[in-house]
This record gives sequence, C-alpha cells and structure tokens, in this order.
Amino acid sequence: MEGWERLIHLFVTVFMAFLPFYLVNPALTDVTVAAVCGGKDECSLSIYLTGFQLAITGVGSALMMPMIGNLSDAYGRKNLLTIPLILQIIPIVILAWSRTTNFFYAYYAMKILTDMIVDGGVLCISFSYLADNVGEGKRVGAFAALSGVMSMANVCGTLAAGLLSLSLIFKVASVLAILAAIYMRLFLKDSDREKDDLQPLILSSEADHSSKKTDFIHQIPSPKDVFHLLKSSKIIALAASVCFFNSVGEAGAGSFLLYYLKARFQFNKDQFSLIFLIINVGATITNVILMPILGPVIGEQTILCVGIFAGFLSMLLESIAWAPWVPYLGSSLGMFFTISSSCIRSIVSKQVSSNEQGIAQGSLLAMTSISSIVSPLIYSPISAWFLSDNPPFDFPGFCMLCVGFSYVIALILSLVIKFKPFISKDTRHPALC
Repeated sequence: MEGWERLIHLFVTVFMAFLPFYLVNPALTDVTVAAVCGGKDECSLSIYLTGFQLAITGVGSALMMPMIGNLSDAYGRKNLLTIPLILQIIPIVILAWSRTTNFFYAYYAMKILTDMIVDGGVLCISFSYLADNVGEGKRVGAFAALSGVMSMANVCGTLAAGLLSLSLIFKVASVLAILAAIYMRLFLKDSDREKDDLQPLILSSEADHSSKKTDFIHQIPSPKDVFHLLKSSKIIALAASVCFFNSVGEAGAGSFLLYYLKARFQFNKDQFSLIFLIINVGATITNVILMPILGPVIGEQTILCVGIFAGFLSMLLESIAWAPWVPYLGSSLGMFFTISSSCIRSIVSKQVSSNEQGIAQGSLLAMTSISSIVSPLIYSPISAWFLSDNPPFDFPGFCMLCVGFSYVIALILSLVIKFKPFISKDTRHPALC
C-alpha cells in the first residue's frame, strides 16, 4: 500500500507539473506570431525561432539528462526533481507579466536556458522513481499510466486554455507551476532504495566535506559513460535507435504541425486546443485504462510497432489534408502513437539494475534531446520553404510527409528487437510486482 501511496503522489506531482505547460501551449503559436510577424498569419522568422529553440535546448538537454538521472541515482529523486520544478516557473511568469515583443524575447531566452533541465528533467526523474517502486511484470503498464497522467494534464490544460483569455492563461499557469513545486516538496517521499543509497552521502563532519565533493563529481557521467550504457546490450542499442527516430518524428510534428495548419487552414488557439484535446483524450484512455491491462499480455514490441505505425499514418493524413476536418481525423490516431515512448522506456528499464535507472532514463532522454537538434535542422527549412509564397512545388504538407518518414525508420528498427524471457528480480514491493 505504501508503494501505491508513493505512486499516487508521483502522479499528482507530474500532473501538476505538466498542467501549466499544456495550458500555455495552444496559445504560444499565436503569441509568437503576434510578437515577431508584424500582424501576419505566418512568417519564416517564427518558424526559424522555434527551430533554433529546439536545437539549442536539445544540445543542453542531451548533456544534462544523463547527469541529472545519474545524480538522482545517488542523491535522491526528490532532491533532483525540485530543480526543474522551480526553473519552469520563471519563463511562464515573464509572459504573465507582458507579451510584447521585448518580453517575448526575454521569455524566449529564458525558456531556452531553463528547458535544458526542465524539458526532460521532470520526465527523467519521474520515470526513474517509478522504476524504483514497480516490479518488471507491471512496469510497461505503469510507464503507460504515467504517460496517461501527462495526457490527462494535456486534456485539462487544453480545455482550460479554450475557456481562459490570453492574458489569464499565463497568470493561471504561473500559479499552477508554483503549486506543483510546493506539492512535490510536501508530499512526495523518496523510496527506501534511495534512502539506503543516500545514507553514506549524508555526512555532517568537516572531514567528510571533500569526500562529498569527490562523490558529486564522480556522479557526473561523461559522454563515454552514456555511450557505453547504450551499447551494453543489443536490446538497449536498438531501443535507443528507435527512441531517436520516433522522437525526430514527434519533435517535427509537435513543432511544425501547428504552423502548417495555421498557414494552410488559418487555425488559431481554439482549433489548436481542439486538436490537442482529441489527441490527449485518446491517449489518456489508452495509457491509463488499456495499457495496464493489455501491456503485460501483448508485450512491448507489438504495442511499440502499432504506436509507431499510427504516428506515420497520422502524418500522412496531415500532409494531404484537403479540408479543415482532416487534421482532426489524423489527430484521433493519438490514442495509438502516444504509447511508443512508454514501451521504449519499459524495455530499457528491464535491462539495467535498480541503481542505474536514473542514468538509463536520462540517456534515453538524451537521445530524445539529440533528436530535437536534428529535427529542426531538417524540418525548419522544409517547412518554411513549402509554406512560403514561392514553394518548389505545390505541396504545403510536404514537411509533414517528411516527418512521417522518420516514423517508418523507427518502425523498421522496432521490428528487429527481440526480447529475453521475463524474469522478475524485484521483491521490494510485492503488491506492485
């Protein structure tokens, strides 16, 4: 029962942490275009700014995520989770104050800096915490449930965004971000494993001060350490490759689909909110209800392949959208393509020991971050070119089709993964195994 209590507090923390992000997300495209495009519905500058933000954030996250994950292995999930939860408050507060061009660029600069830690930090530590408290037999369902909680936050944030005015959205999001950090500090408890591992590090004497510094430095993994982990088994290497190409597709769709729809069908905040709502209602049903039941029965590989194929099919529909209702049809596939990441994380978590969960999840998020560097380098010029007044040929959705090709590569790689028979090694929480 204690394990479930911890997971409930983790779920509430993740819900509250992602709710501000999803609340402001539908409005950010309008805010960006209004601040930099001089009253036009689209401009190349807004697209390139988004691409640059993704690339720089990706570089920072790729370096930071393995370090944050490894430090959480040594110093505790709760201690490290405090950092991204506090940092995410800063850029939201800036837009809550004002959304003029100068304030937008201040937000933009601060968002790049904080997202190097925030963007994957909450996920990295949360999934590591979950792996500490859930046995291997239930892990794919638990990972999916946590993803479902994020989808629930997306649904609630999207609904609220449709009801609130632009000025209120950022004020409410600021308050919610502050409450998330407070709730986590008050209610989330470190697991027994973390307390045992932390005990040697909690030293009060001055003689041990230099030893603590040395321990801290040794917990910072080098790129060589991350590379060694990712190639430590064929399953991990293949899962990391699938993660990379799947994330390239997710980053491309998440960053450039809205600009494409705004230019193609003049969508605004309300239409974007409906699209997010369709995706995440379906994702919530799949992750929270179906995956915990079907995951242990069907297995990760089958679910992973279904999810990736759904991602490709969605991008294909978006690219050839001939009417405003077609993007909604493509978005309905969100109940399937959102399950891929949970499967990949579950696969990798089963290949490492309990004291390596943090660095393993951090390394996966580093792959995701690298994909965020590659994705805008590929899709920013394609999107800007085909949405310009002088495209090479008349196919506004060509960028979305290119995004779909990354899902095809991920699908091919996912078909190669062969799993070892499941043998549970986790006896700490029998009720959760």
